[in-house]
Amino acid sequence: MELTSTKKLCLCLLMVFITLCRGEGQLSENYYAQTCPNVEFVIRQAVLSKFFQTFTTVPATLRLFFHDCFVEGCDASVMIASPNNDAEKDSPDNLSLAGDGFDTVIKAKQAVEASCPGVVSCADVIAIAARDVVVLAGGPSFNVELGRRDGLVSKASRVAGNLPEPDAHLDELNSMFRKHNLDQTDMIALSGAHTVGFSHCERISKRLYSFSPFSPIDPSLDSNYAQQLLSDCPTDVDPNIAINIDPATPRRFDNMYYQNLVQGKGFFTSDQVLYTNPASRDTVNEFARNTFNFNRAFSNAMVKLGRVGVKTGNQGEIRRDCIAFNS
Repeated sequence: MELTSTKKLCLCLLMVFITLCRGEGQLSENYYAQTCPNVEFVIRQAVLSKFFQTFTTVPATLRLFFHDCFVEGCDASVMIASPNNDAEKDSPDNLSLAGDGFDTVIKAKQAVEASCPGVVSCADVIAIAARDVVVLAGGPSFNVELGRRDGLVSKASRVAGNLPEPDAHLDELNSMFRKHNLDQTDMIALSGAHTVGFSHCERISKRLYSFSPFSPIDPSLDSNYAQQLLSDCPTDVDPNIAINIDPATPRRFDNMYYQNLVQGKGFFTSDQVLYTNPASRDTVNEFARNTFNFNRAFSNAMVKLGRVGVKTGNQGEIRRDCIAFNS
């Protein structure tokens, strides 16, 4: 039966409404083509300047993007600074986010505001900067979808339970990522960002000193690597000491992370389980053997991650200052 013009119009309006609600339908790679055509160049220059100051720019910015997207969606809510210390960044799970990541985004946003005031969201700045630091560390480049708006909510109380724990197992990881439309391959590929990551000894103390009643050290750890970690993380270690997650090439974005897993050199339980669990082992082996396949999977996963919980229209705003809501 042929639809009437009125029904066709209603159907079209319904589809538009659904697209607007989903948010990601509003993203496009050339979103700022008319309003801020040089935005990616401006951000790249700011990120490059920060990178030359410290390599920590790479893991700090990349981790900031991940933590932002997994709580409230990719909306720069993690950037908000609260005088009451109750914003997202004040959550215990976010206190370890390195200041260099925040500084990278703030400086990039300032540069963009000087060129295109009030046009580009902080959420988009984070997404572009995350791609740029990957490239600077030798990783793949990929096109970033743009058009996000900055969130209007940032609460520390909403963080708990929304970020992977260092002792998480495969089912827990898959469940958490699946909530964001990320499958197991995406999860394993995004975990590869740990190739340039760092952490602190308290996050692995259980693996080294109290893993089980039968073995204080996690038996899945390579024995030589376990001894190295014990040396780096004595019981009286300074809690501020940072340890590279990738013991082989910590300053290069490559597939060494997966080669480490094959050798029993995963830093977190949530890293090593990707290899010890047969359900994910084949993907780890593939990424360990083939850099091209890892880079392609990582790029695809980063684009999908950037679509999580996107705000558009009156769901958000374009902040003038990334650390404060517009008054």
